Parts: sequence; C-alpha cells; structure tokens
Amino acid sequence: MACNVYRNGTGLHKGAMRPLAASNSSNVKSSSFKSRIPPSSNHSPGSAPLRRSKSAGGSDGVPGRVRVAVRLRPRNAEESVADADFADCVELQPELKRLKLRKNNWDSETYEFDEVLTEFASQKRVYEVVAKPVVETGTGKTFTLGRLGEEDTSARGIMVRSMEEILANVSPETDSVFVSYLQLYMETIQDLLDPANDNISIVEDPKTGDVSLPGATHVEIRDEQDFMELLRTGEAHRIAANTKLNTESSRSHAILMVHVKRSVLGAEDVIPSETDKSSHFAKPPKPLVRKSKLVLVDLAGSERVHKSGSEGHMLEEAKSINLSLSALGKCINALAENSAHVPVRDSKLTRLLRDSFGGTARTSLIVTIGPSPRHRGETTSTILFGQRAMKVENMLRIKEEFDYKSLSRKLEIQLDKLIAENERQQKVFDDEVERINLEALNRVSEVERNFADALEKERLKCQMEYMESVKKLEEKMIENQQKHGCDGFMKDKCNGEGPVSSIVEDVAEVKKLLEKEIHMRKEAEDEVNKLKSQLGQCPDSGEGGGSEILKLQKALADEVRQKKKLEEEMIILRSQMLQLTFEADQMRRCLGRNGSANAYGGLDSPMSQVRDSLNGHKTPVAALFEQVGLQKILALLESEDANVRIHAVKVVANLAAEEANQERIVEAGGLTSLLMLLRSYEDENIGRVVAGAIANLAMNETNQELIMIQGGINLLSVTASRAEDPQSLRMVAGAIANLCGNDKLQTKLRSEGGIKALLGMARCGHPDVLSQVARGIANFAKCESRASTNGIKSGRSVLINDGALPWIVQNANNDSSPIRRHIELALCHLAQHEVNAKDMISGGALWELVRISRDCSREDIRSLARRTLNLSPIFRAEMRRLRIEV
Repeated sequence: MACNVYRNGTGLHKGAMRPLAASNSSNVKSSSFKSRIPPSSNHSPGSAPLRRSKSAGGSDGVPGRVRVAVRLRPRNAEESVADADFADCVELQPELKRLKLRKNNWDSETYEFDEVLTEFASQKRVYEVVAKPVVETGTGKTFTLGRLGEEDTSARGIMVRSMEEILANVSPETDSVFVSYLQLYMETIQDLLDPANDNISIVEDPKTGDVSLPGATHVEIRDEQDFMELLRTGEAHRIAANTKLNTESSRSHAILMVHVKRSVLGAEDVIPSETDKSSHFAKPPKPLVRKSKLVLVDLAGSERVHKSGSEGHMLEEAKSINLSLSALGKCINALAENSAHVPVRDSKLTRLLRDSFGGTARTSLIVTIGPSPRHRGETTSTILFGQRAMKVENMLRIKEEFDYKSLSRKLEIQLDKLIAENERQQKVFDDEVERINLEALNRVSEVERNFADALEKERLKCQMEYMESVKKLEEKMIENQQKHGCDGFMKDKCNGEGPVSSIVEDVAEVKKLLEKEIHMRKEAEDEVNKLKSQLGQCPDSGEGGGSEILKLQKALADEVRQKKKLEEEMIILRSQMLQLTFEADQMRRCLGRNGSANAYGGLDSPMSQVRDSLNGHKTPVAALFEQVGLQKILALLESEDANVRIHAVKVVANLAAEEANQERIVEAGGLTSLLMLLRSYEDENIGRVVAGAIANLAMNETNQELIMIQGGINLLSVTASRAEDPQSLRMVAGAIANLCGNDKLQTKLRSEGGIKALLGMARCGHPDVLSQVARGIANFAKCESRASTNGIKSGRSVLINDGALPWIVQNANNDSSPIRRHIELALCHLAQHEVNAKDMISGGALWELVRISRDCSREDIRSLARRTLNLSPIFRAEMRRLRIEV
C-alpha cells in the first residue's frame, strides 16, 4: 500500500453497518444518520440518532449526506528544501471546520468541510471523527486507511481500528465476520488474497440493484491477529511503482469488504385456542440473519504525467487510474446537480461504489492535501472534489432476512422428537385400549342380562301406566260431561273388552259431545239473533218498554258470554280429543314393539277411522283451524285464562309454520297480537312460543318488513336479554336470523340492537342457539357483501365494527356441522369486501379461509373461499409473504 507523501488524494469508506445489538426488526429496515446540512453546523458526526423507516418492506429510506473530511499532510524532505522560502498554500482553521486556499499573497478562498484535520492529528482522532460513526452503523489515503501500526499502535489506520471496533462488539456464538481484500487494477478486479483469481465479475441483483462479487475469497476473522495476517498478505500482492512524486505510488484502488452476520430469534407467534383462554401451541420463532457490509476503499491518486514522469506501462496504469477517477467525478457531479442520468456504468469503480454515492449506504470521504505551493493545482482540484461530494444525498437502509435453512433444520429435529413421542404415546394408548376392551367384554354379558331383566320390568310398567292414563282420561271426560249437563254420556257408554275398546268408545263419545256442543252453539246463536230482532222491532213504550229492553240486553249479554265460554271449551275438547288419538297411536306402537301387538292388533283400524272422521286426513292443527276459525283462535290470545292463552299461541305458531296460512294470519291481525303479547308476557313459556310463532312468520319477506315497522326488532332484542332458557333463546335467535337475510333491514337491525342481541345470545353456549346465531351472521354477511358489490354500502362490515370477528374465527372450526357451515359462509362473504381484508388478517381469519379452501366438506364453500382469496390483492400479498398457496 502506497503512502501519499508527494501527491494529493482521497480515501473513501462506506457501510450499511450499525451496532449489531441495536436492531430487533424482522423485516428490511432503514436507519438514519443526519449530517450537518449546512456544513458549518457544529453537530458532532457521531451524535445523529438512529431511526427506523416506516416502510416494512424497505422501499423507503432515510436521507443521509456524504460526509467529507480533509486532512493536511506535512511537507516532505524535498518540499522543505525546495519551498523553504515560500509560505504554505493552505491555511487550516480546524476549530471552524474550514480552510483557506491562497491564490497569492493577497487573495484566498475559504472552503468548509465536515472535519478539518491538521498534520498533527493522530490516527485515533481521524478514526473517531471520520470512520467510527460509520463503523458504528457499519465502516481513507493509504496512511490514513491502511497503516498497520505494528511498531507503533498509535499509527494504526482506519482499517485496523475499524476491525478492532467490530471484533469488540461481536459474539462468537451468534456472530460471524468474513473479510475480502481486492484491488481494481487496469479495470480488472483482482483478489489480493488469491492472486490467481485476477478477473472477478461484478454481479447486480436485477430486483434490488445490490452489487456483489461472488468470485471473491471470503476469509472468516475470529480475532485481531487473523485480520493483521490477512492485511499483510493483501499488501504483499498490491501493485505499486516508483514515480517522481512517490517512491511507492499505488497503481490500483484497494477495496476491503467486511461482512458481518448475526443470527437472532424473532418473536414467537402464539396460536390461540378456540376459546382464546389459553394457547395450545406456538409457532417456532423465526431465526433472523442480520447482515452488515462495511467497504473501505483506498483510491489511487490521480496523476499529472508531466509531473510524475510515468512512461510505458506505468503511463497506461496512470491513464486507467485517471479514467476511473474521472468517471467517479462525473457521477458525483451528476448526483450533486440532481441530474436525471448518473453514468455509473462508465467504470467498474463507479459500479462498485454505486451504493456509496446516491445509494443506500452511509458514506464518509476523507481527502488528503499537501501544503506545498508547487502542488496548488492538485490541492485545489482535491478540495473542489470534496465540496461536490458533500452535496450527494444517500437513502440509508439496513437489511435483514430470515434464516430459513436454520429454521428448517430446527423444525426437522422438532418433528423427529414429536414423531418419537407420538409413537410412544400411541403404544401406551393401544395397551390401554386393549385393557379397556377386555374389561368391556367382561361387562357386556352382565349388562345384557341386566338389560333383559330391566326391559321386561319396563314393559310391565308401561302397560300399567297406560291403563292408569286411560282411567284418568275417562274420569276427566265424565267431569266435563257433568259440568255441561250431559249426564247420560257415561250411562250410555258400552262396556268394551280391554283397553283398546274403551279408548275407541271414549273417542266416539267425545265426538258426540263435540257435535252436541256445536248444536248448542248454533241454537244459542239463533236465540241471540232472535233477541236482536225482537229488540229492533220493540216500539218505544215509556218505562215499561225500557225495562223490557234492559232485560233483553241482559239476556243478550248472558248469551254472548255463554257463547264465548262454549267456544273456548269446544277448542279445548277438540284438542283433548286429538291428543287422546295421538296417545293411543303411540301406545299401540310401543306395545307392538314389546311383543303385545297381537293383544292390541285391532286398535289400528278403529283409531284410523276416528281420525279420518274427525280430521278428514288433515293434520290436527289444520282441522282445528277449519272447524273453529282463525278469528276465534286469535281472540283467545287475549283470554284471561293462562292455559287457554298458551294453547291458542301454540295453535297459531303451528299454523304459521305452513306458508299457506301466514298471509291469512297477518291479514287477520295475528302478527300484531303476537307482538303485543311478546311485549307484555310474564310466563316464559308464552314468550318462547310467541317468539317461535314470530320466527315462522319472519320467513316471509313481506312479513319481515311488517315486523320491523311494528317495532318487532326492538322487542326481540329485549326478549333476548330477558330470556335464560336455551329453547327460548333458540326461538328468538331464529327470528332475528330470518330478519338478517333481508337487505332492507340491515340498518334497522344494527340501530335497534338486533345484531348485538344476536351476538349476546352466544353466551348461552347451547349448540341449537349457536346454530341460529351463526345462521343469522351468515345471512347478514351475505346481504352486506351483496350491498358492497352493488355499490350501495362502503366501509367496514357492521359485524367487524360490533366485535363479531373474534367469535366468528373462534367458531370457524366448531365440532357442530351446522355451526361450522354457517360460519364458513360468513367468513367467505366478509372476505369478498376488500375493506375488511386487513382486519381479517390481523384477527386470524386468513388462516381459517385457507383451511376452508382446502378442507371444507362442501365443494361450493371451498370454491367460494379459493375464489375470494385469489381475487383480493391484500390477501394475495399476505399469502405471498407467508409462503401460502391455495
């Protein structure tokens, strides 16, 4: 390495290194080092803060100007003799960080730099103010950069001091340091550690533009002694020559590259359980490799041939040096002037220093000048070169990457351990299963014997209960007959043989009683009509006439009350008769399965005849509907008798289950009556049945709007908060779920508390309730997706705003098939609106969508999930980042 005694020159060092322990990011980050923007500022070069870029991908950087320092060398022996009568052409003012360049005895020019170092500045001082800020964030002429200082450690140059700093801050367990030492000679890159490798190619990454030298030798450095040996080897192979200006003139640019790697572990990703109360397992931490590259360049000085006296091959070397330095000067000029084109490809030197000027590295430049007035021209050009370099702005970044190979090895080891543990547990499990099977076989025979005995006892008990129920029913019918003055009903009853004949005769008698009640009702109606006619024809006859009218009105009111009472009793009797028929059929089937079919074989024919004669092969509710009339059934909803009222509600609920009856019920005011009853009920049984009836009516879109208009959404929300019984909650959740499928009710459902009530019912935890909640969420999400596609709605989903997403993700893989199917559909519909994508990613819904696209049992849902993931740019980008394919 040549010593710059007779000429001016520059030294360059650059780096993307920062203190290795300072970064804990998992992606590409940027650091910031603020230089003094006017050069005259008094900020210390090492005092600038380190900051991170806002961009996770590294696309943004932080500006950092190229820092330039100037160092004055003392006069050499020749200059001291030849220029003894002349003053120095340079006057330094280090405290002001500027220098004056004398043109003559009267005129001078002043230049400001980041640092001005006198000829008395120590090597340590040069390192601390120029190189150390770059080494701390990453890491020159030959004396300043490459002096080994073997005899005097205080004379050590920047290279040695930089490596001392690096080795003092690395750990052998997690860090590795590799060094390459190269020279750029006659536009060819040669390896100073392997002289045979004399034509190394420059490779540029087409995506990032990063420059690398894959053919260069990389030597691992473990201590300072290794590095000193490497420098000695490299210096021995560096090309130098004797010129008129310098006895050991460098004929090449020396390049020292230091690569530092640190392996660190990123944060663990915890995968929550379905209840979010604990974590079943955690993803292994991602190993990060934090890479830093420090480049120190000793630039050969430019030569004026008439002064250096270079001839022949040395002349060609001088031309090559001057051409590369000229190309570097052009690049710096273009960058300083913000030119649209920077000619970085004019020289291999500018390609190697691409990151140093206008790139992503932190760069410091030190220029050396001499005091002799004979070399004022060279000193002036060197100072101007430094001034232009100070105008260059770099965008600083630090880069990190994942060590996937290390992660793969750790996962393989972990997998082997898990497989071995699983095999051990499987063997224990198989042994336990075999033991349990043996115990089970021993108990099966005992259980079978006990079951046979218990079955016989249960059969006898069932027969006794049947006979007892028939007896109670007969007593109840006798009481009803006596209550209505039908004393002859039981006297005319024939003595049947066995319980079957008794039941058939009881049903026949109930039918007769109903016919008699109908006849009495008709006679009462005729009597009422007759009294009304008489009342209308009665002339005004003073007090006697008024008295007669009052008697008639009283009699009329009595007849009306009696009529209403008879109607209620008729409905009850009809219901009892149908119930009796049903119980008889059930008993017949039960006894037939237990071997008693022969004894009661004759039951089917007469019972079928009774049902056919009463119902005309129609359902019991339909028969009751036709025989009594809708208006009278609805009127019973307001009965003072609680038993009558709940019976009427059940009839209306069953009628509403058939679509053909719904319109008639609504037209007759049944919906209004049900809502009024829901508003004022006290018995939870009534509330449950009313909610079921409203749920049946809410299956029709027209009825859904009527429910909304009459305040039904608010009533259902209040009922949901009051109810505790799972069956009541299931009915209410079913009603709200039906309303969630109407596009016109979306706003009302949220404003009147329908959505929050639906989510609140999930507290019950009963599978039937959760199924209805999931169905409602799926219906609501589908309507939202349709509205977003048509441009009617914008913004995040109401379900996400109301906090439903965690519950949806938690139950996306529920064991219950209906719940899981509805939740899977809801996730697909939510994901179709792009504005929901980020919330779904952060909430863990992306993993569930990927699972659905792969493992869902229904092909249509799998296809919908795949199509949704592929059409969303946000989902696609996240899956690329996570290396997920669907």
